[in-house]
Amino acid sequence: MKISTLLIICFLFLNGKSFAQNYNQGSFMIIQDPRVDSLMELSKRNPAYQTIEGYRIQIFMESGNEAVNRANETIAKFHENYPEIPAYLTFGQPYYRVRVGDFRTRLEAEGKLRFIINQYSNAFITKDMIGSPQLISFPTNTIQP
Repeated sequence: MKISTLLIICFLFLNGKSFAQNYNQGSFMIIQDPRVDSLMELSKRNPAYQTIEGYRIQIFMESGNEAVNRANETIAKFHENYPEIPAYLTFGQPYYRVRVGDFRTRLEAEGKLRFIINQYSNAFITKDMIGSPQLISFPTNTIQP
């Protein structure tokens, strides 16, 4: 019985050593298809690839002679209260619109709308083309910290 226990312990010890991995700390290798770089170049050159369908919150819509001035005032006031959220002025005959945010999901937009609705009571969520998230590319060689 003692020999079998000793054999089991030796087996477990040796087996555990065989699963140990030798990591080279502080570096890693990225392996990617070379076509990824060409796709990223294409997206930088073509504006159609720089936007995706998403959501924004519309906080202003008005037409008339002074609409553009009031829209710019709305943007300035909005940036005072929410400097981290981008605001966009657009014109669609005959209205000037101010839409804010670049939200990829409706849920994200609704989260911000809860705060914005207190100051902009007519605010609502609308589908819009938003800026696509920035892609980063890594060189295909080993990166050292």
